[in-house]
Amino acid sequence: MKIAIMGAMPEEIAPILEKLSEYKTTQYAGNAYYEASYKGIDLVIAYSKIGKVFSTLTATIMIERFGAQKLLFSGVAGAISATLKVGDLIVATKLAQHDLDITAFGHPFGYVPEGAVFVEADKEMILLSKEVASDMGKMVQEGVIATGDQFVANEERKNWIGSTFHADALEMEGASVAVVCDALNVPFFILRSISDAADMDASFSFDEFLETSAVESAEFVMKMVDKLVE
Repeated sequence: MKIAIMGAMPEEIAPILEKLSEYKTTQYAGNAYYEASYKGIDLVIAYSKIGKVFSTLTATIMIERFGAQKLLFSGVAGAISATLKVGDLIVATKLAQHDLDITAFGHPFGYVPEGAVFVEADKEMILLSKEVASDMGKMVQEGVIATGDQFVANEERKNWIGSTFHADALEMEGASVAVVCDALNVPFFILRSISDAADMDASFSFDEFLETSAVESAEFVMKMVDKLVE
């Protein structure tokens, strides 16, 4: 089995690379991909750079060129739900693109013909994440994650995304990765650690909590890999 572990920024995969004794680096299509053996399986690890286009490209390469059979995403997100605080973990049950808008043609936000507003994450890995959370003594919330090519630091925009998509958190890569995995029949799991509240203080909070939140998410994802190889 080959598992892809993906983040958007260097900080999101650095804690994972630190857990590996050695790895091979491949430069391809303007990005670095790290391959390693881990407990009898193969891993390919990469950060995509921020946004839907780069994350789409990276997820596709990890599957099509490197042969990933499952994909796990580790990263940070802004909270929409009042139940989420900085440092909390959220597992995506389904994802939508909040900035996708062809409502002028009578379609709902986030929808394109022959597509869907939401893409559902792999249910088996979500169940597995409950075991991991229990083993680690952590509370992990499940919910809807909204993705867009915007760093949201505006209360009004945040609330609109929350009410329109019933979203609990927002970020800039998850839904595009979900679309790729769904199209290529690759089970995927997306975990986010909350780094900010997607409001007027979001840019300050994000910088302050990025590294600690990324470590939280990466640690959980590696425990997920351990469960998958058992």
